[in-house]
Amino acid sequence: MQVPQPVLGILTLYLNNKRQLEERHIYQRMIVEGQKLGLDVFVFTPMDIDHKRKLVHAMIYDPKQRKWSRKWRSFPHMIFDRCRIQRSIRFEQLKAFRARYKNLNFLNRPLRDKWTVYQTLLRKSRFRPYLPETTLFHNAGNIYSLLKSYPTVYVKPINGTGGRGILKIERVGKDHFYIQGRRLNRKIIPAQKVHKSRLVPFLVGWRGGKRFVAQRGIQIELPSGRVHDYRMLVQKNGQGVWEVTGCAGRVGPPRSITSNLHGGGQAVPMNTLLKQISSNEEKRLEIRRTAEKLSIDTATYLEDTYDALCELALDLAIDRNGKIFILEVNPKPAREVFIQSGDPEAYHRSIIRPLEYALWMYKHKVAPS
Repeated sequence: MQVPQPVLGILTLYLNNKRQLEERHIYQRMIVEGQKLGLDVFVFTPMDIDHKRKLVHAMIYDPKQRKWSRKWRSFPHMIFDRCRIQRSIRFEQLKAFRARYKNLNFLNRPLRDKWTVYQTLLRKSRFRPYLPETTLFHNAGNIYSLLKSYPTVYVKPINGTGGRGILKIERVGKDHFYIQGRRLNRKIIPAQKVHKSRLVPFLVGWRGGKRFVAQRGIQIELPSGRVHDYRMLVQKNGQGVWEVTGCAGRVGPPRSITSNLHGGGQAVPMNTLLKQISSNEEKRLEIRRTAEKLSIDTATYLEDTYDALCELALDLAIDRNGKIFILEVNPKPAREVFIQSGDPEAYHRSIIRPLEYALWMYKHKVAPS
């Protein structure tokens, strides 16, 4: 009996009512690479489902014609969930889709919010040395408590991405603080000095009823004054095993408290930044090995704790002494950082690994026996 060709559906969300897609070029590449591997790939959103007929109005890309089109398709054998959180009716439809079709074969399930992931990692002694002290931001007392121990504190949305809505608070003397950051629309808030009597009203207004965490600041300023961090991507490979795909450094623009590329940051090779920590190549190699093992261990543990995952990006800080910190974990990572840092091989791997893993999953868990 001939085994049917495995089909992978990439689940995403439209960005707006014009049905625009954020990562269309990535999906295009995945469809092309999928064909080479013998994997049929299409793209769809929860809005594209005909529940009665159990069909998907799929987005199909034809590499020869270089054109996208629509076609009614059966549900795919496997689903690669690339949906990021957004405040919209579309996200509500996504939650309903996940609940209704939870028995389908997902390569990855949603990860929890920043606070829950932090608490989960904190329970394991293996990760504690790498976690900057973090607390849930209920009131200004949470911030003051951290500022007693650390000169700098960052306040972050519990579900934020791309550097949006992050605030840096720096202690200056006994009664004053410097605050600067980015609003939820990524607009930079220039540094300003405030008296402690003004800090509380500012924080209350900033929070606006949303959920935030407060995290101790790590000294990640370069000699130029710009902040930097590292984006480590780990993915399941064609044997169903976690593997490092690549790591790149990110340097924030002047006066920015974040290094995210969407916020104007630039990507550079990891080793270029590590040279500013140590001129010793063996020391740099040791830092990299530690960071890679930590990232794979984190992915393995989070998958064991929650549910299926096939890729994670860890945002890591490495201070001037070479100590590594996990700033946050991103389950829906972008891939452009590798193109921009001059690592096309890592970029290519980031595209094909989920496809190779899908084939492994089909063979071992999905295909009719």
